Amino acid sequence: MQFRLSAALAGACLLLSQTVLAGSSSDASFLAARDAFAAGNRQAFERSAAGLQSHVLAPYIDYYRLRLDLERASPDAVAIFLERNADTVVAQRLRTDWLRLLAKNEQWADYRAEYARLPQTSPAPEADLRCFALRARLDAADAAALDEAKQLWSTLDDAPGACTPLFTALFDAGRLSDDDIWARARRQMELRRPGQARTTLALLPASAQPPGNALEDIVTNPTRWLDRQPANFSITRRGRELALMAIAQRARADARTAERSLEVIAHRFSPEERGYAFSQLGWQGGQQLDARAVQWCRSADDALAGDEAFAWCARSALRAGNWRFLRDLVERMPEALAARSEWIYWGGRARSATGHVDQAHAQYRRIADEPSFYGLLASEELGQPHRLPPQAAPPTADEMRRAEQSPSIVRALKLFELDLRTEAVREWNWAIREADDRTLLAVANVAMRYELWDRAINTADRTVAEHDYALRYLAPMRAAVEPQVHARSLDLAWVYGLMRQESRFVVRARSSAGAQGLMQVMPATAQWVAKKIGLNGFRPSQIAETDTNVLLGTSYMRLVLDSLDDHPVLASAGYNAGPGRAKKWRAAKPIEGAVYAETIPFSETRDYVKKVMTNAVMYGLVFGTKEPGLKQRLGTIQPGPGASPDDPI
Repeated sequence: MQFRLSAALAGACLLLSQTVLAGSSSDASFLAARDAFAAGNRQAFERSAAGLQSHVLAPYIDYYRLRLDLERASPDAVAIFLERNADTVVAQRLRTDWLRLLAKNEQWADYRAEYARLPQTSPAPEADLRCFALRARLDAADAAALDEAKQLWSTLDDAPGACTPLFTALFDAGRLSDDDIWARARRQMELRRPGQARTTLALLPASAQPPGNALEDIVTNPTRWLDRQPANFSITRRGRELALMAIAQRARADARTAERSLEVIAHRFSPEERGYAFSQLGWQGGQQLDARAVQWCRSADDALAGDEAFAWCARSALRAGNWRFLRDLVERMPEALAARSEWIYWGGRARSATGHVDQAHAQYRRIADEPSFYGLLASEELGQPHRLPPQAAPPTADEMRRAEQSPSIVRALKLFELDLRTEAVREWNWAIREADDRTLLAVANVAMRYELWDRAINTADRTVAEHDYALRYLAPMRAAVEPQVHARSLDLAWVYGLMRQESRFVVRARSSAGAQGLMQVMPATAQWVAKKIGLNGFRPSQIAETDTNVLLGTSYMRLVLDSLDDHPVLASAGYNAGPGRAKKWRAAKPIEGAVYAETIPFSETRDYVKKVMTNAVMYGLVFGTKEPGLKQRLGTIQPGPGASPDDPI
């Protein structure tokens, strides 16, 4: 009997071994087929793809095969693929590929029919597909398409080439004025896109267009360009507009130098044109934390326009403590900008500071339930304690089974297994794009099972009415993290808040700049920290190892914290942008931590600091510890050594 059991066990082990080897072999074939597809090698692709019909990623093989020669594919073959793989990522990808081919061939009737089947949300169609769709509608004499094209003209400054014929049609139809054209070119030059600005200005008569490489010269060296202008440059609109563009570009480097350039030629401009120049000084001076920014913004007056100019003028007023001007700016902001949580909150603070407390509280109530930086601050202004929402019931066995057996989740898990992260995340997001709360919670728990921490967080973050904040604010690998945190006397909630923002706990995360691991440590930083803490024998290849990464990351947090007044807001900014910048951004007088965070010049760091500090509050709630509120965590930022009132605000 014992022999028969052993033989049966051996047979089972052999069968399992064969299954694993077969799976490994088919996975290797899939990866080889994918590489051959990327190289455009049809023969190598077919060799590797043979026998993969039953592979879990077989739809990708079918997609690769059809995509390799899409220009020769029949509409029937495309239709069959789309029907067979309906409601999948690969169908979405092929449909967009097919739409671009139809547009290239100007098969507008077919384009209209196929575009109607493309989901319009989650994710929305890309800009070129939207422009092609409007061109297809114009081909069918749909006059309403011009109204939508005008909306794109006004909002899509970084438009792809597919939109150029659409904008030409707008111009030919008399729907664009010279003012429209110059306003768009101004915005594109503000974004340092001279090529796109030239395309826009090509709609004007040849005599009104910039000569030669004028736009590139303005971006490259605006001061030299201004110095070379003839005395009569202002007799044409082109001359004045190009000079304004040069003033705006000069302000990007140094707003005060740009102001001096403007003073020399200001009398050549109309009041509106001078207002535009001052709005650029206010915008760029605000980012440079220049004390004159508020005055420049005031000088812009009614010419102040554009989200960035309004936002930086408001930040300058905030940093200067000019609540009345801040209130005025928020009330004049474009509707969509004013509806953002930061300006709802700061607008409330400005109203409160100017004696309109009831109005302020009405503003706070609009966002106080949001688990965000300004939602938490608004709730504190109303005196509401922070509490986690009621815990959702755990997913049932049936809900878990349906989630784990979802075809997109199955494919995503296989793609993660094969280290094809981009495709895996795309599949995962497709699976949850229209999911209800119960499905989202089940899928998040599936992610937990497979230690896909980032997917668990991002999926749980999407729930609307039923929540699990222990999933939203996961704290994995505590056995590796907590001892290092305690050894350096750091706040566990803050450390996890930073790690969540840095990597979402993707152990192998690597940024485009080269930062690695859970705490996204740069190689040069790792070497410096290792030397500081006496980590003998350290090798760069160890950076991504969990234990070493956490040791280096927490040690760096401690070093940065020690160099920045032991202040977590400054240290968070320093961790992201460097301690030197965090010091430089301090004001000449004490300011609230929230004001410091809002006026950080780098948009990435500004968003980063807000999220890290919000995460710290939320982790404190999840850990169940007695934690300070957000405003207390943010505290006050003291001026740097030697700061004076004449320093940048």
